[in-house]
Amino acid sequence: MMSNSNLYTQDDALKNLSLGKVTEYKCHYDNTLLQGVPRSLNRNELALAAESLPFYGDDLWNIYELSWLNKKGKPMVATGLVKVPFDSEFLIESKSFKLYLNSFNQSRFDSVETVQNTLMADLSACANKPVEVTLNATLDNINDTLGTFSGINLDTLDIEVSEYQLSPSLLENISSAETVTETLYSHLLKSNCLITSQPDWASVEISYTGGQLDREKLLRYLISFRQHNEFHEQCVERIFCDLMKYGSLTSLTVYARYTRRGGLDINPLRSTTPSPSINNMRLLRQ
Repeated sequence: MMSNSNLYTQDDALKNLSLGKVTEYKCHYDNTLLQGVPRSLNRNELALAAESLPFYGDDLWNIYELSWLNKKGKPMVATGLVKVPFDSEFLIESKSFKLYLNSFNQSRFDSVETVQNTLMADLSACANKPVEVTLNATLDNINDTLGTFSGINLDTLDIEVSEYQLSPSLLENISSAETVTETLYSHLLKSNCLITSQPDWASVEISYTGGQLDREKLLRYLISFRQHNEFHEQCVERIFCDLMKYGSLTSLTVYARYTRRGGLDINPLRSTTPSPSINNMRLLRQ
């Protein structure tokens, strides 16, 4: 049962998605499987104009299940890193991305570079903005080591919680008069898929400069996403906008790393800093 009150949940742009429907898995290359969701849907609700967004960043995807046939018919495998820019017209819908990747399984490609270029072209067309793709077919060369967020862990706070529906008002008067620069993080962010209501689990890191945030209020606010239905990227943008609205902040970066589903994990980052650097470290739950 969906508990989301967002006005855009019944938008026609969402009705044609394969998400939440019984779907045939194709094993031969088919780029028509990719589906985009207009970023404007939740941004309109947040009163964000495409020409004056208050943040920069990327949606960072890690691909763990990708295989195709080389020109001799031998199976090849690779992992991949995909960066979708924050200002693309469309975000990539994750189930369609999984179906699209599965369609490579029985298709022949001349080289890893051909597969990489194909992915880049198709994802860029879907997002309507250039997308970066890097494949690693040398799996003995391990680059993605386990890591952890830096800063102060909010999860050690011994608080009483009663709000499990999104409640931005929990952030009222969250900033003190003391100006600080600090990083806070939590592993307790959980939301639900906008269409299917399946749980999405994440860790979130918040770095900022400004009036010091009340950590208990911030943790209660993050926990209030627990029954909220929205896509990963939209949740991160909502956290960013709510903190900028209620906090007295001069800079802010919100970075969430979601656990993988269907061989993909999604890790959106939004920041007041142009071209923010992303540490693509894999957390323990990923």
